[in-house]
Amino acid sequence: MSAPTGTSRDVIPLREAAKAWFAISLQTFGGPAGQIAVMQRTLVEEKRWIGQQRFLFALSYCTLLPGPEAQQLATYVGWLLNGVRGALVAGILFVLPGVAALLVLSAVYVAYGDTTLVESLFLGLAPAVIAIVVQAVVRVGRKGLGHPALVALAVASFVALTFFGAPFPAVVLVAALVGWVLGRHIPGLTRPPRSVVDEGPPPLISDDQLHTERPSGRRAALTLVVGLVVWFAPVAGAALLFGRSSTFVDQGLFFSSAAVVTFGGAYAVLAYVAQQAVEVYHWLLPGEMVRGLALAETTPGPLIMVVQFVAFVGAYRAPGELDPWVAAVVAALLTTWVTFVPCFLFILLGAPYVERLRGNRDLAAALAGITAAVVGVIASLAVFFTLHTLFGETARLTAGPLDVEYPLPGSLDLAALAITGLGFALVFWRGWSVLRTLGACALAGVVIGLATSL
Repeated sequence: MSAPTGTSRDVIPLREAAKAWFAISLQTFGGPAGQIAVMQRTLVEEKRWIGQQRFLFALSYCTLLPGPEAQQLATYVGWLLNGVRGALVAGILFVLPGVAALLVLSAVYVAYGDTTLVESLFLGLAPAVIAIVVQAVVRVGRKGLGHPALVALAVASFVALTFFGAPFPAVVLVAALVGWVLGRHIPGLTRPPRSVVDEGPPPLISDDQLHTERPSGRRAALTLVVGLVVWFAPVAGAALLFGRSSTFVDQGLFFSSAAVVTFGGAYAVLAYVAQQAVEVYHWLLPGEMVRGLALAETTPGPLIMVVQFVAFVGAYRAPGELDPWVAAVVAALLTTWVTFVPCFLFILLGAPYVERLRGNRDLAAALAGITAAVVGVIASLAVFFTLHTLFGETARLTAGPLDVEYPLPGSLDLAALAITGLGFALVFWRGWSVLRTLGACALAGVVIGLATSL
């Protein structure tokens, strides 16, 4: 393909871009790192539609936002190539295969989750997720904790969540404030990358040919109004049809609020989602959250798609006047809608202001604080998953501000402990990928489960 001549809204044909985005969507396994790598290989190295530096600049902006950064990166690059239409095509295609796959897997879980084979699969998958989440703690920590003050903030966030039951949004907000204050007193808090980034192959499309537009208050206001209407219209419709106290409205409002505090990706918000879904709304049993994440890990698309599983199972068990299967599908699609529509809104609303945001030192310091908190949040999630995967029973100790859940040693599952050890060995010693690790642990679970059932 030769570079286009002249400036146009579509710097490449939209149909050609759609084919590329669909091909990318079928390869987006293994979390955001793998998804970003697929996009970089396709868009920067093979298609050469965008340069390496421009791609990384877009990624930097997306990491500032709540929500799945890989899906937002696809939306942002789609906007650069084809304007609003390109953003919608890229963002929707990025999540569509995962939505379909997890909808089917959620239905299989509800219908056959009590069978020996399915239980054996989860016997292997759930312990593997513990190793994968711990790996996420290590990766985010290495990348984001460049100063001892940030390490201390990460530890404080972990302690607040794990031992004092602090709400996730409060931890994020306090971390942002602390990061901002630290940035005022520690100039080196947000350090530049240690190495020079590889420039990559020269793009066929120059930066000045990509779709850009000047910031406009009128455009921003219109985008905000339209985005909010599109975001909340299904929730309002559910309230009119089923009543304010219905499961659909509760899920729509809850996951809408979760969508704006998901700094740090899916792992960071899952502790908050698990706490609310299990202890407040009672949509899931404690051990089911890790099962949902295991299913999400095996499908393409963002890991935050696990909220679809939460909604599906919760609505199936509290369908109101609807058939349970109909209620489950409606809830899953509604939750997917309110989770991902904000991603499009954030990109389309903020893209023209990227340069201004990237140059703001105070914002960078606040985000460094959030990144530190994210490490503590993910570590707290690892503890939650470990408790409810390796132990059949837990208890809670409350004394003043102290609020901590602890395991009962006699309920330790030795088979789950053994597979957890296998998962850690494969991830940290052998360096296996997420999918390969999940496959090996699932196979081990099936072997152990079927052997003990004979």
